[in-house]
Amino acid sequence: MKYPLIIALATAPFLGGCLNVKTEPIEVKPIHITVDVNVKVERALEDFFGDLDQQSKTINVPATK
Repeated sequence: MKYPLIIALATAPFLGGCLNVKTEPIEVKPIHITVDVNVKVERALEDFFGDLDQQSKTINVPATK
């Protein structure tokens, strides 16, 4: 009675090699991203900081005595 069990256990590793696994190829698709820029905020910032940009770019340093 022990021989059929021993034979089954001995042949099990060889039968595992007969398995065939088919895998599907991985498909990589391009990603399209749309970025909406809020121009209204940009113009408001330009108006707010526009006065600073128009000021003189030189620094008046007071003379030391």
